Amino acid sequence: MPESAHALRLRSSAGRGTLVAAVFASGMVFLDSTVVNVALPRLGADLDASVADLQWTVNGYLLTLAAFVLLGGALGDRFGRRRIFLLGVLWFTLASVLCGLALRTDWLVAARFLQGAGGALLTPGSLSLLQASFHPDDRAKTIGAWSGLSGVSTALGPFIGGWLIDALSWRWIFLLNVPLAVLVVLATLRWVPESRDESVSRTRGARRFDVAGALLGALGLAGVTYALVDAPSRGLRSPAVLAAAVVALLAAVVFVLVERRRGEAAMLPTGLFGSRLFSVLNVFTVLVYAALGGFTFFIAVYLQNVLGWSALLTGLALLPMTVLLLIGSPGAGALSTRIGPRLPLTVGPVLAAAGLLMLREVSPGASYWSQVLPGVALFGAGLTLVVAPLTASVLAAVEDRFAGVASGFNNAASRVGGLLAVAALPLLVGLTGAGYEQPAELTAAYRGALLWCAGLLLAGAAIAVLLVHRPVRRPPPGQPCHSMPVSTPR
Repeated sequence: MPESAHALRLRSSAGRGTLVAAVFASGMVFLDSTVVNVALPRLGADLDASVADLQWTVNGYLLTLAAFVLLGGALGDRFGRRRIFLLGVLWFTLASVLCGLALRTDWLVAARFLQGAGGALLTPGSLSLLQASFHPDDRAKTIGAWSGLSGVSTALGPFIGGWLIDALSWRWIFLLNVPLAVLVVLATLRWVPESRDESVSRTRGARRFDVAGALLGALGLAGVTYALVDAPSRGLRSPAVLAAAVVALLAAVVFVLVERRRGEAAMLPTGLFGSRLFSVLNVFTVLVYAALGGFTFFIAVYLQNVLGWSALLTGLALLPMTVLLLIGSPGAGALSTRIGPRLPLTVGPVLAAAGLLMLREVSPGASYWSQVLPGVALFGAGLTLVVAPLTASVLAAVEDRFAGVASGFNNAASRVGGLLAVAALPLLVGLTGAGYEQPAELTAAYRGALLWCAGLLLAGAAIAVLLVHRPVRRPPPGQPCHSMPVSTPR
């Protein structure tokens, strides 16, 4: 069925059911991007993990999620978004169970690799289903609700995880996905319509996987991640580190050549980058989400291992971010619709950077209300201004038929940002071995890392103020081009 045949309204039962399925599915993926950070100290003690083990526990997930999320979006566009979405939900849930049963760090890391691959199938589908299924008049509102509620699950992760870790075990942060997956599958089968890009489905290459593109992307990310994670222990001049860096560079170059040659049959059609706005927004995404990934990795370990807080108190400390995202994301999406994305995407990172600079000064014995809460609230306010406008603008910058690929690439950009931050920041700030268990070493690393994260946010703000503009509709032949509000993305 062509995409235009689907025109769900948000107030209908099918519209609400589709939104519920998308929110809870993406929520599982986002939840497992953040909740693990709170579990790192307990998990490290239980499995006798080093800093590198903790990095791979986070990065194993981010690596496959970032590497294959493009393929997940392209597969959905070609073979049916609902079909690939459901496959991703089931795959992700099975891998989550394997994570919860892990007895060694190598087992856990391997399961996290599998979990990321499942997330790569469902994440772009959760957003492209909304883009393809809802009436244009309801898209911005629906995407705003998705952004806010999915963002809430990201921020809620530390709180839920902290309670589960203290009350039960770190294993339950993974097993929690089982009941959530049941809800998603039932809602999807009941309400979500199938959709695909019919123009691609009719092409000769539509039924062929872009295996080369997927493997090259994964190889490039794996190479740079290995080099950054192992450089502290092996040295920058180590043959293994240098070889990994060279492999990453070569894989990236060949990836671009392969995708350009395949044209629209590619996992990542290079024609997408004919939109300068799409390219700029994804660079912005890498910077902002690198800051978010670095912050969440360090803050949870710092609050527990230096300030002596429990996992639950650590989660509660970050709860204001949840409230701000819940309340503010729809308003941020509406504001972006009226005035364009430039102002929210400029002011948001500046506020978030100010919050990190405040949190950088937190020390043992600090008062939560006067020293931690203001920084967390400011960071959350900045993030609220970014999430919904960024998501809507990325989709508005390309044609509807590329919704899955565009969503997949933007998700990949966000995961790559977090991946590189978690891989590089410990090296940049000198955190190695079991240093996360040494308060003095961890304090110095924490303060250095937050300074780097604030710098990334300010770089994103500079890009937004100089290069971001209101998305422009591509009109039918013979009609003039005009600015397009984010509320009616094309």
